[in-house]
Amino acid sequence: MENELKQLIIDALDLEDISVDDIDSHDALFNEGLGLDSIDALELGLAIRKKYNVKIDAEKEDVVKIFSSVSALAKYIESARS
Repeated sequence: MENELKQLIIDALDLEDISVDDIDSHDALFNEGLGLDSIDALELGLAIRKKYNVKIDAEKEDVVKIFSSVSALAKYIESARS
């Protein structure tokens, strides 16, 4: 699931110079980690909804935690789908 999500991030955000192996599952997705921004979060949220039929509500108080890393995102998607 994590590698699948990494590929989704690369494809959805057109990160041409990055491969799945370049993304650490536990590194931050925003700021000092992968360096994503709020626009990237919106695009990623839409891609997740399309691929996994899971909606991540931006108003949720734990949205920062959900998007904190690939690992956290994978756990959230898996729990939302079950």
